[in-house]
Amino acid sequence: MSELAIKRVTASLRPADPTELRTIFNKYATVEKDDEKFMTPVNLIRDYLGMQKVEEYNETTLNLLAGCVDQTKDGLISFSEFLAFEALLCNPGAQHKIVFQLFDLDGKGSVTFDEFENVIKKTTFFSKINFNFDTEFVKTYFGVDKKAHVRFDDFSHLLQDLEKEYQRQAFFQSKMPDGEITAVKFAEIMKVLRGHKLSPFVREYLLTAVSGEGGYRVSYGYYRAFNIMLDHAQVLHDMAIKAAKGNRFKELKKADILNEAKADAEITPLVIDILFHLCDLENRRGRITVSDVHQIVPRRDVFKVFSTERIEEEQMIIKPKDEEVSALWKAVEQVYRFGLGSIAGGLLPQIVGVAPEKAIKLTTNDFVRDVFRDKDGFISLPLEIVAGGCGGAAQVLFTNPLEIVKIRLQVAGEVGATGKDKVTALRVIRELGLTGLYKGARACFLRDIPFSGIYFPAYAHLKLHFTDENGHVGPGGLFVSAMMAGVPAAALATPADVIKTRLQVKARSGQQTYRGVFDCFRKIRKEEGGRAFWKGTGARVFRSSPQFGVTLLTYELLQRVFKVDFSGKGVILHEAWSEKRSYNPDISLHPDHIGGMRMAVASFAGIETRFGLCLPKFTHAAAEKKAK
Repeated sequence: MSELAIKRVTASLRPADPTELRTIFNKYATVEKDDEKFMTPVNLIRDYLGMQKVEEYNETTLNLLAGCVDQTKDGLISFSEFLAFEALLCNPGAQHKIVFQLFDLDGKGSVTFDEFENVIKKTTFFSKINFNFDTEFVKTYFGVDKKAHVRFDDFSHLLQDLEKEYQRQAFFQSKMPDGEITAVKFAEIMKVLRGHKLSPFVREYLLTAVSGEGGYRVSYGYYRAFNIMLDHAQVLHDMAIKAAKGNRFKELKKADILNEAKADAEITPLVIDILFHLCDLENRRGRITVSDVHQIVPRRDVFKVFSTERIEEEQMIIKPKDEEVSALWKAVEQVYRFGLGSIAGGLLPQIVGVAPEKAIKLTTNDFVRDVFRDKDGFISLPLEIVAGGCGGAAQVLFTNPLEIVKIRLQVAGEVGATGKDKVTALRVIRELGLTGLYKGARACFLRDIPFSGIYFPAYAHLKLHFTDENGHVGPGGLFVSAMMAGVPAAALATPADVIKTRLQVKARSGQQTYRGVFDCFRKIRKEEGGRAFWKGTGARVFRSSPQFGVTLLTYELLQRVFKVDFSGKGVILHEAWSEKRSYNPDISLHPDHIGGMRMAVASFAGIETRFGLCLPKFTHAAAEKKAK
């Protein structure tokens, strides 16, 4: 969890009601002394917080964690200590204070050298990589005689320097006479000391990346640069987003990232070289995308750090709908939504024609785009055009009968039918029959497939020019993009629209009749000239562009309002708005975790995920068995 995210969450946490908190405390407290109840470390960590639930849990780790709450260090937790800890967790700086209390074993408000050494020796990496306590680093903080006490204000800096010192010692303990270490040793050190910073992708390609870069040897400079890259993974990801203007699939050059990194002295050209080499291992195209950089950002479930399973209540907050939601179902839902909007238009023909037309076109395009995406979510321009064309074809298949009925009803007044000859929808359907309802379908295919094939890719690419550095497009950008995309699409499809209209309008007495698309094309060209095909281009553009501007804006905003995304294989939470949800994956939803206690598990997990202090989760015997 990032520093900013922690501040956002803790700022929204309100301290719990002490009366309610006492009721919860008494529920889990099992020790009673002098008419007062106390929690044991097991009561707090295992029973209440649900951490270390395995039978072979490490008792030393459990007592260390409970010691962060037990200020008197008497092995029991009183309600006043429990209440003070809850109040601490509402503070944005809680994680630093918790780690400090982890080392402050006697509860006197400072950390001695003996306490520091005691805790470090209990970490999982100390048994694998030795730490020398007789160095300048130790003398700097604890003095030459190791008698100095480190208070809270200095302790955060000690932790930062400790991580770098451990990295330095690990390298020089393993270096060969030429001052380098082997790629295998490098990978081993990374997995032991920096495991909390390794994403699954980096862990998998760790040895491959180093072997390719340094010829199976790693210099100290490369070693430091790699560690800096891990420490700045999220920063590099944000820089990539800014350089790509929010386009996850825009290919970036090294110069693009370097330009964004000018203000950060730690991010050197070597760091960028390592980033590009690692992210480009699979494709080897010399450029990377935001999606590539995203692979190096570590993702940790805080509820799995000290637990074997995530608390079940976390999975109950949002139940994703069946991933196999069909395109037809999505179309039905959109018909309903757009239908309600269309009622405001007041015209029955428009309701009948526009609602299904827009719903089917939009959902089919999104569905086919999803089918064509690769594993990284990328879709090429030719496939974007095909997806758009499929949307247009689906629209014709389902709405051509509605379209022809709409046109017949709209021109009924011009034909002059009244009384018994009054034109109604049912009369048109009986008159045309099933075959007649698809009259002009070829022309509709000729119009709507190119229109959609031009429109949707144009809209998708125009949106990229209105994205901010976080990839967000505001309503204004969505509307302008949708309108601009409609200009070339509507204009270029005008000839097909002219032919379609001539075929579908019922001819008056003495007017020209057409037997099909080619017959219509030939007669118009012969009798009216080629310019006749472009009649009404301006009107069509001025009609279609605002119409699609409103349609796509509504479509996008509906997804944001209802927090759904119709471009995936089903109805899912929309990633762009995940930060705006009240649900946060690091907040406990257990009914007894109230106030600051909702952040207790995440704060304890931060000891490892944020500060890199990995404590054993199992007993020694269980750990050996698990390793085997």
